[in-house]
Amino acid sequence: MDRFFKLKERNTSVRTELIAGMTTFFSMVYILMVNANMFADPFGDGSNPLGVSYGAIYIATAISAVVGTILAGLLANLPLAQASGMGLNAFFVYTVCIGFGLSYANALVLILLEGLVFIFLTVTGLRKKIFESLPDAVRKAIPPGIGLFIALLGLQNAGIVVPSPSTCVDLGSFNLLTQDWGQIMPMVVTFFTFLAIVIMSHKGVRGSVLIGILGGMGLYYLLGLTVEGFYAQMEITVVSPFAAFGEFFDQSFLQVFLNGFDFSAYTAAHGNANLVLTIATTALAFCMVDMFDTLGTLYAACERAGLMDEHGEPLNMNRGMLSDAIATTTGAICGTSTVTTFSEVNAGVAAGGRTGLTSVFCGIFFFIAMFLSPIAQLIPGCATAAALIYVGLLMISSVMNIDWNDFKISVPAFLTMAVMPFTYNISYGIAFGLISYIVISIFCGDGKKIKASSWVIAALFVAMLLLTH
Repeated sequence: MDRFFKLKERNTSVRTELIAGMTTFFSMVYILMVNANMFADPFGDGSNPLGVSYGAIYIATAISAVVGTILAGLLANLPLAQASGMGLNAFFVYTVCIGFGLSYANALVLILLEGLVFIFLTVTGLRKKIFESLPDAVRKAIPPGIGLFIALLGLQNAGIVVPSPSTCVDLGSFNLLTQDWGQIMPMVVTFFTFLAIVIMSHKGVRGSVLIGILGGMGLYYLLGLTVEGFYAQMEITVVSPFAAFGEFFDQSFLQVFLNGFDFSAYTAAHGNANLVLTIATTALAFCMVDMFDTLGTLYAACERAGLMDEHGEPLNMNRGMLSDAIATTTGAICGTSTVTTFSEVNAGVAAGGRTGLTSVFCGIFFFIAMFLSPIAQLIPGCATAAALIYVGLLMISSVMNIDWNDFKISVPAFLTMAVMPFTYNISYGIAFGLISYIVISIFCGDGKKIKASSWVIAALFVAMLLLTH
C-alpha cells in the first residue's frame, strides 16, 4: 500500500488518509439526497415529470460516485472525490428535460456523448485547447452564474420564492393571518437550516452540510407536532434497503440504451434540425462546464496539498480528468447526470489527505451509503433546499476574481451570470457571455485576439438561439 500510494513520500499515513476520506465523504454525501430529490420531485409537489423514482436516482448517484472516486484514487493517486455535479444536475432536469422537452432517457444520451467526448479530449490532449477557447471573463462567471441558478432552485423548492402572474416571481407568504402554518413551517425550516449550515461552516465543523440537513429533518418533524393532522397524513412504511436497487434496475439502469436513442417524440414537435443543434450545443455546454469545474477543483486541491509538478500543473492531471470522464460515462449508463470533481475535496485535503487512498476510503463510504436509501427518503425537501442555497453561496464567491471596472470583461461576465438563473439554462448564459465578448472585442479593436475555437463555439450558440428557441 505504501509503494502503490506513495504514503511515506507524501508524508502521510493510512490513518490520516482514512480520516481525510471520511471528512470528504461527510462533506459531500448530501449529493445523494439532493440529487435524488431533484430528479424525482423537481418542483417539490410530487409531480415527478421525469418519471424516475427517488430510490433509482439515489442508487445511480451512489454507484457513479463510487466508480469516479475510486478511479481517481487508483488511476491518478490524487485525493479527489466525484459525484453528480450540482448545477449540472439542475441543467439536466430543469432545462434539458422540462425546458427543452427531451425525455429522461434522451437527456442521458447527451451525458453519454459528453463523457465519450471528454474521454477523447483527455486522451488526445485537446482538453487544454478547449479549456482555453472560452475567454477568461466567461470562464470566471460560469461558477457564480450556476450558483445563482442553484440558489434560486433551492428557494423555489422551499416555497420561499413562488410564481407571480404580475411580476413572474414573488416571496412566499409568511402571513399567519392569511396562510396556514403548515405551509409556512417548511419555509421556516429551510431558512434556519441554511443559517445553521453557514454558522457551522464558519466554525469549521466538518460535514456541516450533512449535519445541517439532518438537523433540518429533525426540526421539520418536531415542528410537525404544531401542524394539525401532520402525522395523520404521513405514510411511513418500512422499506427494504434493496427496494431502491429494484427501482434502479427497472427505471434508470441502461435506459440510455433502451429508450434514449428514440427521439421521435421530440422531432415530431420540434423537427430534426432542431434536434441536431440542441444535441450539439447542449452536450457542448455540459462538457465545458464539467471541464472547467473539474480543472478548477484539481488545481485548487492539488496546490493546497502540494501535489503540483515543476510546470505548475497538478500531478497526474490527465489521469484525474480521465477518471472524471469515465465516471460521467458510467453515470449516463446508470441513469444520472454529469459526474464531476467536488470542491468539497478541499475539506479532505485540509484533514491531511495527500494520496489516492483518501479517495478509495471515500468511495468505500459511498458504497456503504447505497444501502441507507430508506433512511435518506425520510429527509424532507425543505431540508435539502437549504443545502442548495448554501452551495449557491459557495459558488458565487468567485465573482471577486472578475474585473468589474473593465467593460470588455464585466459585460460578458454579467450576462453569463444573469442569463443562467433568469432563463433556467446554463448554456444560454455561456452563449450570451461569449457572443457579447466577441462583439465588444471587435468594436474595441481586439478582434484579432479572439481564438478560432471561440468563433466556432459562438457560431454553434448563435445557430441554437436563431433556430431552436
